[in-house]
Amino acid sequence: MRIFFLIFLLAYVGGNVYIFIRTLQMLSGFSLAMKILLSVIYWLVAFSLVIAMLTRHIDMPVILSKSMFHIGSVWLVFTLYMIFALLIADVTKIFVPSLNHGFYYALGATCCLLLYGYYNYRHPQVNKIDVSLDKPIEGNGINIVAVSDVHLGYGTGKAMLKEYVDMINAQHPDLILISGDLIDNSVVPLYTENMAEELANLKAPMGIYMVLGNHEYISGIDESIRYIKSTQIQLLRDSVVTLPNGIQLIGRDDRHNRKRHSLQELMVNIDKSKPIILLDHQPFDLEKTEAAGIDLQFSGHTHHGQIWPINWVTDYIFEQSHGYRQWGNSHVY
Repeated sequence: MRIFFLIFLLAYVGGNVYIFIRTLQMLSGFSLAMKILLSVIYWLVAFSLVIAMLTRHIDMPVILSKSMFHIGSVWLVFTLYMIFALLIADVTKIFVPSLNHGFYYALGATCCLLLYGYYNYRHPQVNKIDVSLDKPIEGNGINIVAVSDVHLGYGTGKAMLKEYVDMINAQHPDLILISGDLIDNSVVPLYTENMAEELANLKAPMGIYMVLGNHEYISGIDESIRYIKSTQIQLLRDSVVTLPNGIQLIGRDDRHNRKRHSLQELMVNIDKSKPIILLDHQPFDLEKTEAAGIDLQFSGHTHHGQIWPINWVTDYIFEQSHGYRQWGNSHVY
């Protein structure tokens, strides 16, 4: 993990150096003082996400924390696509010497992509999946709303959380499942914005259950658990609960806990003649899910790479990095 982070950091810094050099070329007519000022602003923006992460547990003005986080997050994606766009412009210039203003074309294309991505981000979709099991369920089935990786914090604030809560309640769920990473990087903004007020509006007669994700550990596991337990959400941490209609719900701790129980250990007292749902934040070892006799597994974590071409990486790392798939008699989403 540390090696991956080091490689990512080096690539990020290298990419920003490339963009910075190309930017300076566009500022050739500016005064030295202006170049220095713009250079300082450039690198503050480039490292604003790092600064936001390092200060995430500090209680500071919300507007400052949010600004650093939002600017840094946007710049992270901007860096990736601006590099691609500049490379295309520079290579094109070799074959088409008359092409001028390649930097501005690259900047325009990148900004258009960012706007398109932001639109998708602000308009989440509801995916409806019908799963049929050859096991008895009391009543006429069950309507489950499953959500994951909400990342409440400076990125996803109270206003957006309200939109998510309204979307969830509009589905009239019998049961709500949260597969980790409800919290982003710190519980501080959740308290500052009183997000528990919105979480209290979630409605599901059979309950709201959640497992931990890696970001609950990043946020401070004790603080995360304390916050979750202050809400109506019921935390499953290597534990099993049987719902009134006979469904057995297994919640695994995140892989960050190297001492977490194995799936086999959690299955010891499970009745395999009744439906079994597994919540596990990171979708690894799905063949073990099938072998254990799990009927439905819900996971998150991958974001399907979040942006292209990182989805190629998640497709390589995970056996199933996105969407629905059936593994023998096991259904995995």
